[in-house]
Amino acid sequence: MASSVKVPHPLSILMAVVVLAALATWLVPAGKFDTLSYTDKAFTLNRNGKDIAVPFSQKTLDSLHIQASLSAFENGSIRKPVSVPGSYHRLPKNAQGIVSIVEAPIKGIYDTIDIILFVLLIGGFIQVFNTTGAMEQGLKQLAVKMHGREGWLIIITTFLMAFGGASYGMAEEGFAFYPVLVPLFLAAGYDLLLPVAVIFGGTQLGTLSSFSNPFSTIIASNACGINWTDGFNGRLLMFVVTSVVYIVFLVRYAQKVKRNPAHSLVYRTDGKVESPFPAFGGEAAQPVPGKKNMLLLGLFFLAFGVMITGVVKWGWWLTEMSAVFIVAAILIAVIQRMNQRLFIETFIKGAEGLLSVTFIIGAARGVTAVLDSGHISDSIVYYASQQIADLPSGGFIVILLLLFCLFTLFISSTSGMAVVTMPIIGALALAAHVPGREIVNSYLYGMGIMGFLSPTGLLLPSLALVGISFKAWWRFVWPILLALVVICIASLLVGIKL
Repeated sequence: MASSVKVPHPLSILMAVVVLAALATWLVPAGKFDTLSYTDKAFTLNRNGKDIAVPFSQKTLDSLHIQASLSAFENGSIRKPVSVPGSYHRLPKNAQGIVSIVEAPIKGIYDTIDIILFVLLIGGFIQVFNTTGAMEQGLKQLAVKMHGREGWLIIITTFLMAFGGASYGMAEEGFAFYPVLVPLFLAAGYDLLLPVAVIFGGTQLGTLSSFSNPFSTIIASNACGINWTDGFNGRLLMFVVTSVVYIVFLVRYAQKVKRNPAHSLVYRTDGKVESPFPAFGGEAAQPVPGKKNMLLLGLFFLAFGVMITGVVKWGWWLTEMSAVFIVAAILIAVIQRMNQRLFIETFIKGAEGLLSVTFIIGAARGVTAVLDSGHISDSIVYYASQQIADLPSGGFIVILLLLFCLFTLFISSTSGMAVVTMPIIGALALAAHVPGREIVNSYLYGMGIMGFLSPTGLLLPSLALVGISFKAWWRFVWPILLALVVICIASLLVGIKL
């Protein structure tokens, strides 16, 4: 039975977080670290708000106590400004008021326009493709073939999402898979929580155990002054262990829902929630889709293959990924002989369907905009790091994991977190006799765990995409998060002894 308590809309939750962030700028002292940035074989030191050209040399890095190597800047591993250890200085208070609160989601939309366009273009592409009926026909056939073995759908897709997150940083790309997996899982007798747990949860699990993610592991390792392969085997083992634990948890929940739909946490929390994506009927599937359907399905999956290959091999990001779906939508329209007016109207209709999700993405980034304008993000890192500086190695690494969970609420970007915190925490770790690889691991584990709950990340857009509440998600995810915390703490404590 659905809960009688009305859950606020994700946008309402985010605006409440924006207000809390603005309130924090009145309470937390403003301050900032000096930063070192790299462009065109030149270093620029931003000291007290002034840019100073400094020699592009290892001597400069050593004099600033930055552990990263010169090559990390040259090869593009480190692209964002790096915090300079020991350079924190207070700034005049810049408390954020009502105007800043109102402007925050607007600034967030500006900052995330690339992600927003990617989501809107995916919506248009999916709408154009759905008009062909090819996916409905293909899903019917797959559902018939997988009858009685639906658990393997969860196992395979979750593993692939987690592997994508751990290997190359798959995150926003997951939005593209909801229109495919939601109807498929519903047809298999599961609920709307499963696709979120598989797509968002899978990629987030990959963040926790990233063994080669260039946006987290490699950047953080370089900023900490170690080779990213240091600790690779341990992270690979962590990937296997956490993936098995998480997948077993998902399969058990899915089987319980399949046996009795009343056990669905969506139903028990939110009531009956309609899928936002077209479902297909239960009538028998066609034995073999026609050649045209096969061509359309091939083009559909080719678009995803090209997107993933481009990210992994050619360094693509959201601009190139978006272009792939535009081209694919046009090709589908050509195959369908769809006239230009109908194509554009259909494409725009699909984009409109995801408009609410894009506002949530922008509002989430607005929280960061308020913190940055109030100059308290660095202050939070500085004061927190001072509290753990004199702890023994075991206490240091466990508290550091919890601090990274806290930091994730304020800095949702993995690369942003790495360049802000790693130089500072890395310097403290030397005094605490903690290996650099475990500093990187605590960062990965902290961001990975809190990312499952953080309103400033991709969680709320993912929930909005399928129409379920944060409360339903919390009731689902807290047991597995507790297990992951225990596994992560055990891994860190063993790691500092090796």
